[in-house]
Amino acid sequence: MIHLDAVKIAIPLKKKFVVSKGEATVKTNLLAIINNRYNGEASGSVHYGPSIDDIETEINKGIDLIKEDDKLSFETLERINQFDIHPTAKAALIAAVLNYLSGESKRYPWEILSLGSPVGIKSSMTISIDNPSDMIKAIKKSEYPIIKIKMGNEEDIMILDALEHIKGKEIRVDANGAWSCSKAEEMISHLSKKGVKIIEQPTDTEFIEEWPHLKGKSEGVELIMDEGLNSLDNYKQYHKYFDGINIKMEKSGGILEGIKLAQQAHNDNKKVMLGCMVESSVGIAQSVYMSSQADYFDLDGPLLLENDIARGIQYNKETIDVDREIIGGPKLRREIVEKYITE
Repeated sequence: MIHLDAVKIAIPLKKKFVVSKGEATVKTNLLAIINNRYNGEASGSVHYGPSIDDIETEINKGIDLIKEDDKLSFETLERINQFDIHPTAKAALIAAVLNYLSGESKRYPWEILSLGSPVGIKSSMTISIDNPSDMIKAIKKSEYPIIKIKMGNEEDIMILDALEHIKGKEIRVDANGAWSCSKAEEMISHLSKKGVKIIEQPTDTEFIEEWPHLKGKSEGVELIMDEGLNSLDNYKQYHKYFDGINIKMEKSGGILEGIKLAQQAHNDNKKVMLGCMVESSVGIAQSVYMSSQADYFDLDGPLLLENDIARGIQYNKETIDVDREIIGGPKLRREIVEKYITE
């Protein structure tokens, strides 16, 4: 008999996480749990939502639909993919069922999806918005060789001069759509001269048709679309204007749609980044499973938390490794999860 639960957890962060459109010191997410073992995680955006109450409603709606199946199978994954529920809830349910199929069949999750093994994953580490001097100190002190700097406020320009003095690190920038077109054009030009090659969401999606113009002759710079890129329909609408896409499970609705997006992007010679929300290794697991489909990784969510809540995915600075025991997905650290459960 299949038993499905939704459990709400409030996980403290190591420090306040600030982007141009929101901030958090505690992240409240939901776990979808099958038979007290197989897990998926739903994590909304600090700014864009959905709210935790809405996610809970949507997950419970999905659980009721899954209970209509006599047993869980690959066809269940495909059926969940068609559910009329929010993508964030859908992603968590697909993860839980995929991990269940993995555990019960003793096969690796990526094998079930006919994907390559996760190897060579090197993730960026995010420096959130702070006063410029503290951001610069954090960049210099960081042990991580790939740094993603959050930008999108009036003091961005003050960080630029420091970048050319930072050696031995690859710097990426994410404006989360906060720049105006004129500021984006100026910042892209300056950043390219400082050696920055990857810039995410320089403006709001409303102005994406301007991106090729804003990029101008900044050779080697890749503009990556994140916000507003949730589905194949979005991709087809906007693909003329960007160099690559950031696929997040919570936006696309899980790994099945994520794979379709990545394959279409590569068919069009676009780059693929796999990103995440502020979430544990349970949440990033699907991205790890499909890592063979990506060029870049921004999967540092668990590193932002006071404690990761599961075992099975390990960080060695920028490198993400997968335990051989990952069959069945990440295993919850019960002593930690129990501290974070909330009503």
